[in-house]
Amino acid sequence: MGMFDRSGTGSIKWARAGEGRIALGLADMDLPGPPEIGAALAERARHPAYGYTVCDPGGRELVARWYRERHRVVVDPDWVLLLPFSARTALRLLLAAVGPRGPVLSPTPDWGGFRQLCEVAGLAYRAVELARDGGGYRLPVAEFAGAGLVLLSNPHNPSGRVWQAAELRALAEQAAGRGGLLVSDEVHSDLVHPDLGLRHPVAVAVAGEAARHTVTLNSVGKTFNTSGIPSCFALVPDPGLRERLLTLMGGYGLWEGGLVPQLVQRAALEHGGPWLDALLQRLAGHRELALAALGPAVASRPEASYLLWLDATALGLPAEGARELLLTERDVELSAGTDFGPAWGSHLRLNYALPVERLRAALTRLTPC
Repeated sequence: MGMFDRSGTGSIKWARAGEGRIALGLADMDLPGPPEIGAALAERARHPAYGYTVCDPGGRELVARWYRERHRVVVDPDWVLLLPFSARTALRLLLAAVGPRGPVLSPTPDWGGFRQLCEVAGLAYRAVELARDGGGYRLPVAEFAGAGLVLLSNPHNPSGRVWQAAELRALAEQAAGRGGLLVSDEVHSDLVHPDLGLRHPVAVAVAGEAARHTVTLNSVGKTFNTSGIPSCFALVPDPGLRERLLTLMGGYGLWEGGLVPQLVQRAALEHGGPWLDALLQRLAGHRELALAALGPAVASRPEASYLLWLDATALGLPAEGARELLLTERDVELSAGTDFGPAWGSHLRLNYALPVERLRAALTRLTPC
């Protein structure tokens, strides 16, 4: 794909890094997405009216077909909600629709938005530290007993670990036993690396009889690098919860569908498969390149997406202030470990989805000796 320039596009990632630095922080890719998405947007833009649109009548079946063909699981189209906003917004509405059900438990490290959203919603939040074995992180299922609500990223953000189906099923069963809910944020789920022989466990599909106590959130944003056009889809097996979500959305003047989100989602899911296959091969190669350079510092070997979770001290960096040192002295920008929990100040998250020449340059700056 060669070098890829995002200057003049308003990229948060590169604005945060600053001129002259290599941005390895925010979780979007510095790689061009499927050309069919741009073509669909350009074609629709030729019509001069952009008024209210109905929800894509075939959109639910399109999502179900994607899961059937891509993940080899059956998703009932009736479970699908097509939402014109981000998975983060969907999670905030979901918390409001569910209401207090006891403590909210989430792993640590994990995406910091879980904690923030619970605080905004006034819900009691408790972090459960992930266990580690020779293969990397694993979910300590027993530690989640008693939760009214479990929130987790699947695959794991920041490490790229693919959780096991048995782990997710056990969490869903525990939640069902208390009348609670397991919410699985699966926005990185289409990015499982093909060379490792793993399959992404879709939470609503592996939960079995506990499916009505399980929700999967997903999006084409991470997979096809379209996060600047917010959209997502929620898989909600419980019809009562689906109805509560739609009613709550209506109160905010929101409805399923959306002109631009639907264009992007349909183009991605209908035509993006071959592009995605090529991307996954590229990401696996980038993973190996990064592991060869940074291996001793990697806390859990990645199995999906384009993220590395690093112990800064294993790179010879200080336990505090490593991100700032790299930014000011070596001109590389990573995500701070504290973005994934207050106890992780000695860690950093690296995004390796960028042209290989630029990745090599960044790795040289991270390991100057």
